Amino acid sequence: MTVRLRLKRLGKKKKPFYRLVVANSNSPRDGKNIEDIGTYDPTKEPVHFSVKEDRVKHWLSVGAQPSETVRRLLASIELLPAVKKVPVNPGLTRKQKKEQKEAEG
Repeated sequence: MTVRLRLKRLGKKKKPFYRLVVANSNSPRDGKNIEDIGTYDPTKEPVHFSVKEDRVKHWLSVGAQPSETVRRLLASIELLPAVKKVPVNPGLTRKQKKEQKEAEG
């Protein structure tokens, strides 16, 4: 059984509110969870994100894997190291493509 730290969506349409939960990776997004360990409200200004740091550290120490969004949020409060985004297929920028076309034509 793989355990993941992920967001469970609550709130109304167009007004999202999330709970940070520990859940089995096979369970549905809003399904049964093992433990609630935090909240995330992207509609507030500034964005509200609170977690039980001791529980997050515990679950990470026993092998729970955070989702990409949760990893980014935990990095913002310095519980995890920041992960640099690497493009899957790095190519030319639009400007470089335009210059290349002009050079050919």
